[in-house]
Amino acid sequence: MKTPNNVPASIVTRNLSEFADQTGNVYESLAIISKRANQISVTLKEELNSKLAEFATTVDNLEEVFENREQIEISKYYERLPKPTNLAVEEFLEGKVHFSMPAEGETPARAAE
Repeated sequence: MKTPNNVPASIVTRNLSEFADQTGNVYESLAIISKRANQISVTLKEELNSKLAEFATTVDNLEEVFENREQIEISKYYERLPKPTNLAVEEFLEGKVHFSMPAEGETPARAAE
């Protein structure tokens, strides 16, 4: 997953009226952002697990613990990434999240990039 450079790594105070601009309702916007953050989280976790799977060992001996420099660097990289919620908020405010509101009686659509 490509991470934009303009996303802050820490929490930023936001104006709630910005969230309501696209949907007309702050709570609907937050629900969309929440679903997108979950999607980003799953994607990042799958990427990390696939990269760390290369270093998995089949030996169950606790005495033989190997520290691999590449494995540590990969883990540190993912720890330094902005949180999925911050990424989802930035995507939503930039208009990169596509969503649809269901008509009454229909099931809700999932937010997607």
